[in-house]
Amino acid sequence: MNTRTLGNSGLEVSSIGLGCMGMSFSYGPAKDVREMIALLHAAVERGVTFFDTAEIYGPFINEELVGEALAPFRDRVVIATKFGFDVSANFDPRGMKGPPGVNSRPEHIKQAVEGSLKRLKVDVIDLLYQHRVDPAVPIEDVAGAVKELIEQGKVKHLGLSEAGAQTIRRAHAVQPVAALQSEYSLWTRKPEREIVPTLEELGIGFVPYSPLGKGFLTGKMDGSTTFEGGDFRSSLPRFTPEALEANQSLVSLLDGIAREKQATTAQIALAWLLARKPWIVPIPGTTKLHRLEENIGADDIMLTPDDLRDIDTAASAIEVQGERYPEKLEKMTGL
Repeated sequence: MNTRTLGNSGLEVSSIGLGCMGMSFSYGPAKDVREMIALLHAAVERGVTFFDTAEIYGPFINEELVGEALAPFRDRVVIATKFGFDVSANFDPRGMKGPPGVNSRPEHIKQAVEGSLKRLKVDVIDLLYQHRVDPAVPIEDVAGAVKELIEQGKVKHLGLSEAGAQTIRRAHAVQPVAALQSEYSLWTRKPEREIVPTLEELGIGFVPYSPLGKGFLTGKMDGSTTFEGGDFRSSLPRFTPEALEANQSLVSLLDGIAREKQATTAQIALAWLLARKPWIVPIPGTTKLHRLEENIGADDIMLTPDDLRDIDTAASAIEVQGERYPEKLEKMTGL
């Protein structure tokens, strides 16, 4: 697989990474650990070097999974994790009616990092994201705390997730930000307004999560799709039967191009992101080997300027139906 560098950070990763959240969290029950370890090994064998996790995924068990699986390949991979939610050992996401509170107090960050280091079985975290901006803690204090951890050799690079342009600038002034992780795909294009130009100006990489629209852009969903218990998509406005049906025109657009390129709709969705900027690295998640191989295959698809223009022209005429998150969750983004 080809590699890319996240902005000016010097952090080189595979062109397509692997989001590991769904192996343990949010998309139904946690998957079999042995099967997921085998999948992570298969990803490394196929050239994936960039793996994404977080302490809240589980919580904690996803970091443990990634740490165990990737321990034999530590010198070949880049592991990114996140802090920023108020999780504890007795935290039970199944009993929650909403997300936990955010917590980016410097002392909490340092505590979270110690836990992540142990669970990931590493001496240093390659890329440490603030998972969500904490409005109660100045971002300068957050960046300063991570800067201290970098100086102590416990972290290599600072990242932010779902942060707004001004927050990114303020953090970057204290400690260079290597990457921003936010949702970005053909059906979530809001980052193009302010975020992408800001990242380009500052030399910061962009790591789109949900680059396949939480599965929608694979073309495998329609108005009759149902979700099993524990799948958080059942609570998202964009995944109601009405929205799934209304948004099929976007999938049809991808499908037409996929037929021309002898590819899949998912591969075209990923290739579109790769073609946007050379410092964009999507991290599609999967729990299936054939999907992993399909996603990796997007790295071999070249979209021409004409292709991109045709996609943008057609997509601009499609109004995506449904908000991506309920109001409470949406308020936690773009601060």
